[in-house]
Amino acid sequence: MVRKLLAAMLLPLLLLPGTLSAQTLDGTPYTPGKDADPDLYLGTWEGVSPRITHGTLAERDILTKCDGDPMKPPRKGAVLKYINSFTHATLAPNTSTSPVTLKGEQEIFYILTGKGTVRAGKKTADLYPGIAVLMPSGLNYTLTCTGNEPLTLLLVNEPTPPGFRPNKEMMVKDENTIPIDSTNGHWCHIVKYLFETDAGLGTLERVLTVSLDPMTIAHPHSHPAGTEEVWTVIEGESLAWIRSSCSCTSQYRHPCRECTALPQDSA
Repeated sequence: MVRKLLAAMLLPLLLLPGTLSAQTLDGTPYTPGKDADPDLYLGTWEGVSPRITHGTLAERDILTKCDGDPMKPPRKGAVLKYINSFTHATLAPNTSTSPVTLKGEQEIFYILTGKGTVRAGKKTADLYPGIAVLMPSGLNYTLTCTGNEPLTLLLVNEPTPPGFRPNKEMMVKDENTIPIDSTNGHWCHIVKYLFETDAGLGTLERVLTVSLDPMTIAHPHSHPAGTEEVWTVIEGESLAWIRSSCSCTSQYRHPCRECTALPQDSA
């Protein structure tokens, strides 16, 4: 059975706003109370009180913006530096959202369960598990749950930089049919690219899914300043080892629906 992880986005959906490059791990000893606590970078929507957006969409925060130094989060999950938010959202059966036009921001949806439609401008697309949507700034859109069960999705909100020119139409990808791009990244990552910068992302560098075959382990690595990487488990279960230096390692069991944000200099 293939184990699928999302980042962000979020599947990992990997949400990568910075230039992606691996670097040598820092060998400086870990100092409690000074170095970042890996526990603060784990988030889950379960048990979080919903907030209503888009008229009828119930969003539950997974990871939120950090107004200060993301290496010193003020609270658990408040670790995002480059994107605005990463949430789990639910739309009730036979319900539509209010028409929304994004300004100065874009949204990426990844459908988890249920079925529905999204209408943006003159374009309509079906929604079902594995569908990813890049909704550009300035385009009026509506989500509708057409089934008898809730439509659930992961939602990433990214800011658009000054002078950015958004797409004129929404972009829709079906992760179920996208071909595999590579199978040996970090030893064993099976990668499918959903969206990249040239597809219309404003701040993020790419959004992708990664699958891991049973009993495989990826190459330990870290990223330099300017990179923010978010993993979310969509299917299966995995173990994550996170460390802020070579001498401090934390092991986490990643059940489905749990998310990890990896700041710079962590592995």
